[in-house]
Amino acid sequence: MSKKVVLITGTNSGFGWLAANSVAGLGHKVYATMRDIDGKNADKAKALSEVENITVLDVSLTDDASVKNAIDTILTKEGRIDVLVNNAGYTMTGVTESFTTGDVQDMFDVNVFAPWRLMKLVLPAMRKQSEGLIINISSGFGRFSAPFSAVYGASKFGLEGLSEGLHYETRPLGIDVAIVQPGAFPTEIYMKNQFGSDTSVVGGYEVIADIPGKMGAAIGQIFETLKPNPQDVADAIVDLINLPTGQRPLRTVVDPATGDMVRAANDAVKVEYARGITALGMKDLLA
Repeated sequence: MSKKVVLITGTNSGFGWLAANSVAGLGHKVYATMRDIDGKNADKAKALSEVENITVLDVSLTDDASVKNAIDTILTKEGRIDVLVNNAGYTMTGVTESFTTGDVQDMFDVNVFAPWRLMKLVLPAMRKQSEGLIINISSGFGRFSAPFSAVYGASKFGLEGLSEGLHYETRPLGIDVAIVQPGAFPTEIYMKNQFGSDTSVVGGYEVIADIPGKMGAAIGQIFETLKPNPQDVADAIVDLINLPTGQRPLRTVVDPATGDMVRAANDAVKVEYARGITALGMKDLLA
């Protein structure tokens, strides 16, 4: 197996942390990004830096200059970037009307614009190499928008839209774009959950006020009975890296609870998508 240069975002916790360790353990060179490595993430950065094959970079993904500097640093040192894993993201829940325009912009800045910023910057190098892999971590909510998670779902819909179209454009160039759709897993993302800023409207939803609590209880029950392991998502990332170019699926579902529903939707859309692309004269991109 050839050793690859792999850039992974959001490595201070959760899927990113596990993926960085798993990929580095296979001998690949990992550049792991997180914010504030001399401050709140100092301990995490130090721990990852001590792992063989991992270099930690302090990157603010919503800042053009910070991201460009990171990409330039890797290309100067390694001469290539083989894999980009857009893992960083965050979630916001609550009554959808309670989200301000600023809240929605913040969500899209991290979950949509930041991944695109990275994709835009790594693609020239990958085209020059005639080889590359971009893995975007989405969600089951990137296929179905759940009540009280509509803004989060919208951001994941956006990421999936970018990924799906790009998948077919770049595949003839030797560059694979793949989506991983995790379900609910016990990671730090739930402790970092944020809520809509406009709390003045919440009282108007008293008739359904108990439903978010029921959703939280249901997720807790899933964690207790199915015991979903976040390492499964890291393993899915590793599996995609290991597959040959051109043989990586567009979507990979990792969800022991509601994954069958997401897979069924993916399969149905894939069939009709192929018909649509063919009707539009782009059948060659399906090969």
